[in-house]
Amino acid sequence: MAVSERGPRERMVFSAAQLIRRDGVAAAGMREVAAHAGAPRGSLQHYFPGGKEQLVNEAVGWAGRYAGNRVARFLAALPEPTPSALFAEMVRQWTEEYRTADFAGGCPVAAATVDCAESTVSTREAASAAFTTWTGAVSRALADMGVPEGRADALATLMISALEGAILMARAERDLRALTTVCQELGPLLDAAAGKAE
Repeated sequence: MAVSERGPRERMVFSAAQLIRRDGVAAAGMREVAAHAGAPRGSLQHYFPGGKEQLVNEAVGWAGRYAGNRVARFLAALPEPTPSALFAEMVRQWTEEYRTADFAGGCPVAAATVDCAESTVSTREAASAAFTTWTGAVSRALADMGVPEGRADALATLMISALEGAILMARAERDLRALTTVCQELGPLLDAAAGKAE
């Protein structure tokens, strides 16, 4: 759904996620979010009576659902779904973005975790739930590809944590090296878990 097709509330949640992923939670002030979303400032209190904390938590939840939903889209685009191909698609999303957007943004869930995990319990819990949503989608996809269920959960965690770390390193280094490395090195391990290693 295009941003313009969303209502003001949805646009503000999306905008908050975009501002958080670019510059962290501090950059996602209520005024900045309303301006980015093209929404009336007066609607903020109406839609988010819990203030910025509620808005940030909802943006983090949106990001977790978005990442989880992308898993099915990645799989649908693959001629032959394999664990390594799924991970390559997850990584490709970021390498393509960084080639065009010059390392301008990261994961909003990671950014909110870094900024708020110790200071705002509800945001830490929202981030934890977002990672659970995303990990669950990856784990189910791996299980559908033949990875044993107990191992699928562990490999989903490995895939997401490796991707998140590579995203951070790529932004710091302004280089795709970390992303291409995790893709190359994890691929054979992931396929072996599904009995698809060559």
